[in-house]
Parts: sequence; structure tokens; C-alpha cells
Amino acid sequence: MATSTSPQRTSSLAQIIPVMLCFFAMGFVDLVGSATNFLKADLGLSPAKAGFLPSLVFLWFLIFSVPTGLLMNKIGRKKTVLLSLVVTLLSLIFPLISSTYEVMLIAFSLLGIGNAIMQTSLNPLVSGLINPSKLASTLTFGQFVKALSSLLAPYLMSWGAVSIIPTFGLNWRILFPIFAIVNIATMLFLGVTPIKEEKAEKVTGVIECVKLLGLPFVALCFIGIMCHVGIDVGTNTFAPQILIEKFGYAVEDAVIGTQIYFYFRTGGCLLGSWILARVAAKKFFAVSVAAMLIGVICLFVASSSILVLAGVALIGFGNSNIFSVVFSQALIAQPNEKNEISGLMVMGLIGGTVFPFCMGLAQGYTGISGAIAVMSAGVIYLLFYTFRIKKA
Repeated sequence: MATSTSPQRTSSLAQIIPVMLCFFAMGFVDLVGSATNFLKADLGLSPAKAGFLPSLVFLWFLIFSVPTGLLMNKIGRKKTVLLSLVVTLLSLIFPLISSTYEVMLIAFSLLGIGNAIMQTSLNPLVSGLINPSKLASTLTFGQFVKALSSLLAPYLMSWGAVSIIPTFGLNWRILFPIFAIVNIATMLFLGVTPIKEEKAEKVTGVIECVKLLGLPFVALCFIGIMCHVGIDVGTNTFAPQILIEKFGYAVEDAVIGTQIYFYFRTGGCLLGSWILARVAAKKFFAVSVAAMLIGVICLFVASSSILVLAGVALIGFGNSNIFSVVFSQALIAQPNEKNEISGLMVMGLIGGTVFPFCMGLAQGYTGISGAIAVMSAGVIYLLFYTFRIKKA
């Protein structure tokens, strides 16, 4: 296994700012959802073709996360983050050349690959700058910064589509050069920032890395990440469907379910970064899971759309800090294999594909209540995980 000698964690604002800019760049991946809607209209794509574009993101997480963890052992975390920014920049340049379906497949693939590399390498880079007791709160604040980027993307696209200001013929694609400029600035800022890293004395292989899942607590964390992402994607996908199926909402009005979830998740990240710096992770995690449990109960028994939206809000707030706590717990549990552990945890994002698929199957047999039941299973698992959380 990789071993390391941990340096004293003393970080300056000059180190934290470029790292937080990387979290902002990490949020670029969420432009895929809004961009797919515009592409579907521009190119007349079938639902199957349009739906395939976002799925590319999770495919690359499965393929690249573990190899990225091993790559960090060879070239270091900072260089790996810089590599992810280079790949992300390429993904933002392709749509400026052409917006054909084939070109956008390449662009979205590169965006997914770049994001998989970044998610795997950025969190361990932060862990080398921050004391373990503050790691969960710092990662949560990073998720808040990422969420700001995610919120900005659809507004920029909509502005570009209707703006009276010249957009050089790019229309909604004006987003890409704007994000590309931010990406380049982030690369330059991080590139000139000195960051002392823990040194890996031994490079592990893929099989040796995957074997870490044989450690009970690592496996618990991996499944926890799957549940978090599954609940996240499942709520975003099925909240509008609940409003449509149960209360007859029009499709264009039902998106309020997704919007409510996202706003409460963003607010929860900001609040959580403050709370986790002052309250034990186990206590706050328990409160977060309790909020999600009440939320899914609201979805089950909802007799009005208001109760559905209240449930979605509770799930959004509760799920906002799950990733940071579980990820930090895994890193703290195996301090000498942080790079490998990071790769495994990011691979757990495949839950964003597994859960919606299972929810869709359940919905086909029992209606929307079946989909909610699948999501509830993820919440119940996280309730079990609460009792296994260790002190940082």
C-alpha cells in the first residue's frame, strides 16, 4: 500500500482560494443537464439520444476514478488536478467548434473524464492542507462553491439564448467561452501556488487498490457514497414526476420540484460548512439523515403538492452534507492510502446510475411509490451508517 509522512497542515488563504476555484470548475459538469435540453431542441434529438448525453458523465466516473487515484501516487495531487483542468478546458472548446451530436458526445465525454479526475484528486489535495477535524466542513464549503457554479450554468445559457447583447452567434453556447476563461484562470492560479504534498513511497496497482473495499469500514463508506448520489439524482429526476403523477402538474411547472431541491441543497452546504466546524460530524450527520427520513415520509403520504415540496426541501437539506462527511471519514480511516481511497469513493458516484435505474424499474411495477421506496432504502442505509461514524 501507499504510505506517507503527513506534513504539518498549515494552509494560507493563498492556497485555499485556488483550491476553491477548482471546486467551482468541478461544478461545470452540471451544465450537461441544461445543455441537453437546448441540444434536444436545436438538433431535434429523440428522448433516447438526449438521455444518453448526461449518462456519459457517470460512465467515466466508473472507469477513471481508481486509475486516477493510482496516478496521484506517481505525479502528485496538484499535477493531477491540473491535468483535470486541461481535460475540462478541451471539453469547453469543442462546443465552440461545432454543436453536432457527435461533437457534443466528445465534449461531454471529456467533461466527464475531467470531472472524474478532478473529484478524485481535489479532495485528497484539500486533506493535505486542512486538519482532520476541519476536513468535513472544508469539503462541504467546497461543495457549496461547486453548487454556485451549477446554479450559474442554466442562467448563463438562458441569458445567451435571449440576450440582445451580441453573443457572436453562439446563442446558449456563450456559456462555454465564459467557463473556459474561468478554467484557464484557475489553472494559472493553482499552477503558481506552492503546495507541499504528502509523498507516496510505494505505488499500488488497480487490483491492490480495489482490494481496499474488503475493509469493512471502507466498504460501508463506498455504499454510503452510492446512496448519497443515488438519492441526489433520484430526487432531481423523480420529484417532478411525483407532482405530475399525483397532482396533475404540467411538465414546465413540475420543474419547481428540482429547483426546490437544488436551492435547499446549496443552502445546506453553506450552513453545513459552518456547523461542521463546530459540531461533531456524527451528530450533524444524524440530523441530516433524520431530515431525509422525514422528507421521504412526506413524499409517501403527501396529500398536497406543498407537502411534496416540503419533503423535497428536507431531502435537499439533509443530503447536502452527506458526501463530505462520508468522504472525510474514509480518508481519515485510511490515512496512508488517501489517493486510493479517494479513487474508490469517487467510483461510488456510479450510484447516480444504479439508483435511478432501480427506481425506474420499481415505478414501472408499482407506480411512483415504488421509486420512492427505492430511494428510502438509501436513506435507511445512511441511518445505519450513522452509528458507524468515527471521531475525526
